Amino acid sequence: MNLGPRWLSHGLPAAAEPSVGAVTGLPLLSESSADARVDSIRRMDWDSLERAVTGCTACALCQSRKQTVFGVGNRHAHWMLVGEAPGAEEDAKGEPFVGQAGRLLDNMLAAAGLSRTGVDSHAVYIANVLKCRPPGNRNPELGEVALCEPFLLRQVALIQPKLIVVMGRFAAQSLLGTEATIASLRGHVHSIRVDDRAIPVVVTYHPAYLLRNLADKSKSWADLCLAQEVYARAG
Repeated sequence: MNLGPRWLSHGLPAAAEPSVGAVTGLPLLSESSADARVDSIRRMDWDSLERAVTGCTACALCQSRKQTVFGVGNRHAHWMLVGEAPGAEEDAKGEPFVGQAGRLLDNMLAAAGLSRTGVDSHAVYIANVLKCRPPGNRNPELGEVALCEPFLLRQVALIQPKLIVVMGRFAAQSLLGTEATIASLRGHVHSIRVDDRAIPVVVTYHPAYLLRNLADKSKSWADLCLAQEVYARAG
């Protein structure tokens, strides 16, 4: 039985397991300052948003990053893909999903008739919840996510995608505001509301996870097929 495209059955060397580290936090913003920061981000255009991300010092990740990773792709995309945080290669290049995980993601997109390049309806936009790499590729911390999330939500508002595909547990929990597992979130159509507009969300595994768990590639293909169905219904 054909379970899908060739990327399902062609593995890549397993990615290194993320290590766990600690970050010394910067002084916290007051509630009024935090609200003013979020309001400011909500009014930004693409250029000012990218400058704000590049110069962001809101959390201690600014002390260890090489550069910020803003996002890449079609800024009028119908599909938006959201990951968790940059890794070492993303931190070095300034682009999300490069290296082994990026190549697998590109293969997945190609199998679904999509691409990270171009300006037509087949070209996606890719971003992460965090714009800076956590040291040692450790898991994102709640405070870091809270400070970085307004940047992502502004990207969503500017793009106005017809569909969001969320990759990985931390990205899904952040965007959907839940503590549910990937297993319970997969296979269902969720939604978020940005600027009074509901956007459907489909959850799948992170490509780096698939490199370590090749058997779950077929599940990710099922998720992409669900996303295609949702997109078709969206017109």
